[in-house]
Amino acid sequence: MYPWGDDRRFNSYAAYFRRLFGGRVQKVAVNAGFTCPNRDGRISTGGCTFCNNEAFTPSYCLPEKSITQQIDEGVEFHRRRYRNASQFLVYFQSYTNTYAPLDELRRCYDEALRHEGVAGIVVGTRPDCIGEELLDYFAEVARNRYVAIEYGIESTSDATLRAINRGHDFDCARRAVEMTAARGLHVGAHFILGLPGESDEMLIAQTDTINALPLTTVKFHQLQIFRGTAMAREYDLHPEHFRFWTLDEYIALFTEILRRLRPDLVVERFASEAPPRYHYGPNWGLIRNDQLLSLLEKSLEQSGAYQGDFFLSL
Repeated sequence: MYPWGDDRRFNSYAAYFRRLFGGRVQKVAVNAGFTCPNRDGRISTGGCTFCNNEAFTPSYCLPEKSITQQIDEGVEFHRRRYRNASQFLVYFQSYTNTYAPLDELRRCYDEALRHEGVAGIVVGTRPDCIGEELLDYFAEVARNRYVAIEYGIESTSDATLRAINRGHDFDCARRAVEMTAARGLHVGAHFILGLPGESDEMLIAQTDTINALPLTTVKFHQLQIFRGTAMAREYDLHPEHFRFWTLDEYIALFTEILRRLRPDLVVERFASEAPPRYHYGPNWGLIRNDQLLSLLEKSLEQSGAYQGDFFLSL
């Protein structure tokens, strides 16, 4: 039995929800039609160099549909796929889901929370698009419902953030996470592993910085280059700036990261997949998340490793 209370070698998202809700909880993504200050000109018009939001957006998530209709379709899809899913979290996923006036945001979130079977909301956003008044609203909702705010941080290196046209520095991300956690809200963060200029040693070392953040959950995934992005154009011009791991190399790297990761941090994801039509440049081909999970668990077992074993030995 590991510190998080089960026999899996890392603190998994599925087990976290079983502890909270007593059973399987499924996220249902919606697209509420928001944009991003890194696209509409407030910060930039180009967006982050890696961004092609369509690559990760389910086909039913269309902003011309109401939030209720998207939830209905998402719930139906997941109930067919996971027959033991009885509760759902609405995941405001596409672009920056706190980038609108508070009244408009409240209408969207409240519509989702009124839906039968919805246990709460997960709101994906940028660290520079959060404020005290909105966090107070989330804290009020969280008295009776599950609320998580998920920040795209991507890297702890300011040089990397500038290079990918992120539009904020790491201190901005730190402040947002701390403000959110101070209200007792669940806080998530997303990081990309393998951005240009970042070595394996840097990625392992940044784990200490991640551990110092008051996070509940964390997502990692390997760099994927998508068609139509600024990063795809950069890859064409300077392929020497990029490096790509084999699947075995990535699993070995993530095993070392995981061993240093704080044991109470819930690992929502450690790699990702996208439809092949979006891929540009080297990738792992058709491999599913359950296959990736099996490879990670095999690596941990063979090496006798588990999340936080180096952290706990300090």
